[in-house]
Amino acid sequence: MQVKEGDIVTGRVSGLTDFGAFVDIGAGKTGMIHISEVSSSFVNNIEDFLSVGQEVKAVVVSVNEKGKISLSTKRVQVDGDENAQTGKTENSPATGKPPRPKSAPNVWNGPKQTQQSGGSFEDMMALFKKQSDEKMADLKRATNTGHSGYSRRGGNR
Repeated sequence: MQVKEGDIVTGRVSGLTDFGAFVDIGAGKTGMIHISEVSSSFVNNIEDFLSVGQEVKAVVVSVNEKGKISLSTKRVQVDGDENAQTGKTENSPATGKPPRPKSAPNVWNGPKQTQQSGGSFEDMMALFKKQSDEKMADLKRATNTGHSGYSRRGGNR
């Protein structure tokens, strides 16, 4: 059996490690699912998602020149339901809570305001300046960790 990148394979988990799971995909071939490729949610303990002997569907991420096969279960779409591919319940066994959705990057969103299509140019510029000043103040507050003592202008401050 020849596997290539992009193939979807079915196999049985033959071993678990701290960094991933080994999957027997048949014909004497074994692939590995790295812990980062198990689920789209954070995986602290791989045993929360996979167990030895469990049948999994995975996509072949890569096959290197030595024949090592990298697999991913998180990239397989099973009716949009991640739990169907992992075979686990919706709640995390460790906390009893559903997994947290991935949040957006830590980006300043500012106060929600409705945009006014009208108004004079001066009004729009005043609003822009106010929002810009707020963003700069928030950025300065967030990054103000003290001075390192180094200055590009020379000398210590």
